[in-house]
Amino acid sequence: MQRLDLKQLLGQKLSPQQIQFIKLLQVPTAELEARIKEELEMNPALEEGDVADEPAQDNEESSDSDEDFDNTEPDDFAEEEARRDDDDVNIDDYLNDDEIAGYKMQGDGPGEEEDREMPIAFMGSLTDSLMEQLDFLNLDEKQHAIGVQLIGSIDEEGYIRRDMQAISNDLAFSQNIDASVEEIEDVLRRIQAFDPPGIAARDLQECLLLQLERRDPDEITEVAEQIIHDTFDEFTKKHYPRIQQKLELEDYELKSAIDLILKLNPKPGGSGGAGRVQYVIPDFIITNEEGQLQLSLNARNAPDLRISRSYADMFDAYDKSAKTDKKLKETVTFVKQKLDAAKWFIDAIKQRQNTLLRTMEALMKRQYDYFLDGDESKLKPMILKDIAEDIGMDISTVSRVANSKSVQTEFGIIPLKFFFSEGIATDAGEDASSREVKAILKDIIEKENKRKPLSDDKIEKMLNDKGYNIARRTVAKYREQLNLPVARLRKEL
Repeated sequence: MQRLDLKQLLGQKLSPQQIQFIKLLQVPTAELEARIKEELEMNPALEEGDVADEPAQDNEESSDSDEDFDNTEPDDFAEEEARRDDDDVNIDDYLNDDEIAGYKMQGDGPGEEEDREMPIAFMGSLTDSLMEQLDFLNLDEKQHAIGVQLIGSIDEEGYIRRDMQAISNDLAFSQNIDASVEEIEDVLRRIQAFDPPGIAARDLQECLLLQLERRDPDEITEVAEQIIHDTFDEFTKKHYPRIQQKLELEDYELKSAIDLILKLNPKPGGSGGAGRVQYVIPDFIITNEEGQLQLSLNARNAPDLRISRSYADMFDAYDKSAKTDKKLKETVTFVKQKLDAAKWFIDAIKQRQNTLLRTMEALMKRQYDYFLDGDESKLKPMILKDIAEDIGMDISTVSRVANSKSVQTEFGIIPLKFFFSEGIATDAGEDASSREVKAILKDIIEKENKRKPLSDDKIEKMLNDKGYNIARRTVAKYREQLNLPVARLRKEL
């Protein structure tokens, strides 16, 4: 007898409304307005409206509505969708006062000045600046085309890392310009004289030499150029005794030249200005009112949206007319789809606000001491699972909030993901935040004798002596995360 192995696959299919909520949850405040504008353009049944222009809602009904909403979970969308799939159209589904009037959940508080409109500052891009400088050169048409190609090859750090022959090939294939490597290098040298100093270098060594060449010639500058030109490999490895011996330098010459080199810019592209500088728009605001923390959503998260009165009236007209007209039925089917989409979008925006507030409230409660004064030593170990359990939601939901949102505090705007870290056990049997350990590690390295920098083994022992049970490999990992080099590269004269 043949035996059949039956395997039952269980899965949950997300409804379109749940997917819409998930996508909206990931959208940061800075992009929410654009997303809402897009929906308004797509759906004529959705309108922007001022709650003050509509009839006042009954307080009791409003309170009940809020209470029901607080208990809403994503699965409720599926139930709502099933109810609306019924063939019998009920006009009451669309003519509730609270949805016609619009809604506005907790924002920054009353008053126009609380809208927290944050400006966006624009600066010319580095490419624009270089193109302007190129136009000042007395170049023929071919040289200008080469210059444009070279500027377009500069990466975000300010380097041209492509081979000159590859650029020659690009000019030949894309613009039918036959340019030799020598011709390209001739234009390159002119571009390397542009601001910022060091721009269009092909490697770090050339970048530093270009900057040194801009300086007024003196003894120390000449020594610095000699170090970069003749002993660059030793310099990158901080083998200063070898440099001193090879170039026959006095102690003061070596130290002064190294100090000068370290002041140069290894990434000149960063000094030319970004194409667009945008101030971070926080999703939450936490204020300290006489020792009591107050949390609010940025008002941009609370748009005034409502179901279109004209579309609702169309539905009303259908409800009072004969339902046998085929053309009218097709029209009403279209209207119903648009009304459904508008109602679902409003529901998703509401649930987004509710989820954001619940998540941030739980986070603020766990890190309350930190938010009082910004002392990082007061940060407590916290993972996504902790907040998910606090608010009774899935870890993936909390992750979507943490990865794309930020909070404005009295000591700066901080991304939420900053607060999630692993815990380190202490001798006292308590957990310490990895950020706390990193802060101590950074302090140890800043205070070390730079002539004899501490190895990771010694730092491990010092942390253990302070009561933090941490291994050497963890010290190395934290040091790398803090962008701190190994002991040999931290050595100074």
